[in-house]
Parts: sequence; structure tokens; C-alpha cells
Amino acid sequence: MGAIIEVDHISKQYGSGTKALDDVSLTIEEGEILALLGPNGAGKTTLISIICGLVVPTGGTVRVGGHDIRSDWRAARELIGLVPQEISLDLFETVENSVKFSRGLYGKGTDAAYVEQVLRSLTLWDKRDAQIRELSGGMKRRVLIAKALAHRPRVLFLDEPTAGVDVTLRREMWQVVRQLREDGVTIILTTHYLEEAEEMADRVGVINKGQLLLLRPKSDLMGEFGCKTLTIEMDQPLTALPEGLRDRDLILSEDGLTIGYNYDTRSGRSGIGRLLADLSAAGISVRDVATTQSSLEEVFLNLVEEKA
Repeated sequence: MGAIIEVDHISKQYGSGTKALDDVSLTIEEGEILALLGPNGAGKTTLISIICGLVVPTGGTVRVGGHDIRSDWRAARELIGLVPQEISLDLFETVENSVKFSRGLYGKGTDAAYVEQVLRSLTLWDKRDAQIRELSGGMKRRVLIAKALAHRPRVLFLDEPTAGVDVTLRREMWQVVRQLREDGVTIILTTHYLEEAEEMADRVGVINKGQLLLLRPKSDLMGEFGCKTLTIEMDQPLTALPEGLRDRDLILSEDGLTIGYNYDTRSGRSGIGRLLADLSAAGISVRDVATTQSSLEEVFLNLVEEKA
């Protein structure tokens, strides 16, 4: 599939002198799930707002489905659905009418079957006649997604989609997002839940201080910047590491029963074979070994700290 969104050297500087975005360029492929990560104030929401036509950039261009967001704004915006971070709804309107109203804003005619399909996919059909004020926070966020999907957009922006949602509802919403991708919708989400990006994203972009630090497939990012930890479990506890192993950056647990060894996945030689041989030579009997991959959260924090 080709690119659905093309961001070309976008910048945004406010009158106060604050530079929210600094020469950001990226291409988003049709049908992918892209996670944008970054600390508060990094520029994630500003970037989304520019693409959606809510904020005017200082420089650069954006095309959605080949349409320039400024010169051909109507066609560009019709392709986009936006779920904002803040819950802003008419509390006395019913769920179904709220979704129908959003559809009308785009000049779309009545389509009861499609509205029902959207509400059912978000587990809102049984609540269709309920007023928004009667819903929980998680259900209100689902209504926001339903409203954003009302006009059949090809691109859906989710700005902190599961903020304030409990763990069970969060995982249910992950499934909804996956299904939307299966239906051909391109998903761009910002999130503070690193688990969310690690679970769902095809590619990950990291933004900090208005700059796009990188944009990589998640698997490549984990492989290039991640490290693995080898945990060695021993038959008998050690009071200290043997003399010949103290310069190997090993971590002995407090109970003396395990040794931790961090190694770079990009290195041609991990050093594991030599380590196990040296442990055997020192008379240390190994019961078990296990490896764990660093999480996306660790990768993200290392990147942000490195570029700070």
C-alpha cells in the first residue's frame, strides 16, 4: 500500500517564541498502526492538530490522501477522524443521536445500518438510547471513537485513547483498534502507556522537544536499541562473585542465587558461552538460565535521556 499521509518539513512556532515542532517530516503508510511517543509537551498533539487542520503550521506542507490540508482542506479533512484527548460531549444527548450528528457535520446522509455497525463494534448498541451523562468514563471515550468513525474516515487519530480507562476496558479497546485496522483504517495514536504501543503498533515514532528523533518498525527498534538480560540461577548461593568474574559487569542478587548479565543484541558475540565456561571453571553449578528482552518503555526512556 502507498502513503496515506505525507508530512514534509513541518514547523510550528508560536508568537511567544515557543517552538512546538521543528522541521518534522514523516510518511504514514495506509493500513498501518503508528504510535507516537514522547513526554508531555514534546509536540505530539501539535503534530496531530496540524494534520487534522486544527492548527496552522509555521512552515512545511501536509498531504492526506494526496490532498493538501490547506489548499484542499475539505477533501483532506473528510478522510480524517479524530478522537481528542479531552472528553467533550453533549451530556444530555443520546449515544445514537450524538453519532448521527457527527455524521451530519460532514454532509453525510442518514445511514442507520452503518451507525448501528459502528455502535455494535464498540459495544455501545445496548446504550444507544442512554444519555451521555449516564455513561462511565470508558464508555464516553468509546462514544468519541464512534463519532470520529461516523463519516467513514480512512485515517483515525487517537490522542491518548485509553486515558482514564481501566485495564479490562483498555484491552477491549485494543481489540477494537486492531479490528479497525483489519477494516482498512489507518491508525495513528499517541499514548503514555508504553505497553499500549508495544502491544499494537507496527511502527513507533519518538518525538521530543519538537523533533522527531526516529521512526522505525517496532521490531527493528527493539532489536537495534534493546538489550537482553541473561539470568543465571545457581544451585548454591554465593556471598560474592569469584575474583575472576568481578570485572564482567555481572549483577549478583541479594540472596546470592542468581546472576544477571546484560548484553547488546547487536553485538556479534554475546559473551554468554565464555561466561558459562568461566562459572563452571570457578566451580559454580548452574541450575537454569533465562533471557528477557528490554521493554519498549526502557528503549523509549534511554532514547529520550540520550537526546536530552
